[in-house]
Amino acid sequence: MSTHISVPPQLLLERILTLEIVRVTERAAVSAARLRGHGNEKAADQAAVDAMRRELNKLPIEGTIVIGEGERDEAPMLFIGERVGINAGPQVDIAVDPLEGTTLCAKNMPGAIATMAMADGGTLLHAPDVYMQKIAVGPGYAKGVVELDASPADNVHRLAKAKGVPPSAITVLVLERLRHADIINGVRSTGAAVRLITDGDVAGVIHCADPDNTGVDMYIGTGGAPEGVLAAAALRCIGGQMQCRLILDNEEQRERAHKMGVSDPRMIYGIEDMVKGDCLFAATGVTDGSLLSGVKFRKDVIQTETVVMRSVTGTVRYIKAEHRQLEKFHLD
Repeated sequence: MSTHISVPPQLLLERILTLEIVRVTERAAVSAARLRGHGNEKAADQAAVDAMRRELNKLPIEGTIVIGEGERDEAPMLFIGERVGINAGPQVDIAVDPLEGTTLCAKNMPGAIATMAMADGGTLLHAPDVYMQKIAVGPGYAKGVVELDASPADNVHRLAKAKGVPPSAITVLVLERLRHADIINGVRSTGAAVRLITDGDVAGVIHCADPDNTGVDMYIGTGGAPEGVLAAAALRCIGGQMQCRLILDNEEQRERAHKMGVSDPRMIYGIEDMVKGDCLFAATGVTDGSLLSGVKFRKDVIQTETVVMRSVTGTVRYIKAEHRQLEKFHLD
């Protein structure tokens, strides 16, 4: 008796796109990695942007960049509102950070990644390029275990109680910035540990989704709103909780946010508010980091490591690739 496996067209497409978005972040990562340690953040970022755009424009999608390199007037490519793909296939929202950690790449420091998320059209938060308050924890806790408006010390105590450990067993990841001095002091006052990172808060948030391997239980701090949406896409796939609020300090920022559909400037966003539908998330290492290995240039091979996630199945794949057809990376 013959059997055949039938896959609904939508799922088939998602399966195909799962691998396709890996190619997009791989190309961006390799292009940026050629400029590791050269001290030129702009050049590395531009190389990643160019590569990512080339690959996105080969995909069988009608894509709109909703989180990109900035507004149309300040970004030559992958600006908010730009259309990508071959204009055939599903309508999708796309969030990109072609090189998260431009400084890390320029200085050849750990943790630079190329990352993107793709979701059903109209389901990603259109976040302006402003700051955003963020708190995130991994999966397995009751909803609301930590809260954005609670103090850092209070959140440590709440998480420790939920985890069944003393506060001293909790580690909180914080972006190393002067503005975070009170957060750092508040966390340490409980006996909990702080792990500081210099850049890269998409990767930072993802760390708390896998505390057994990363040693990070919680992320607190203020970073870019675009990175917040990308991190929310990852957590949508792998579980966890996140609360965020846009920081709109002046009338110009409030006006811009309003134009992008933000009706309540004080709203606290959860993951489902930022990523409403099914999504795919991918990140490829540029420099070695605790999340991903960086690009390796061998004699006849380029090696990459990518994590790709699907919310519809909760599947997380780590793809270690060896690329032998080097022309595809535009070596010119």
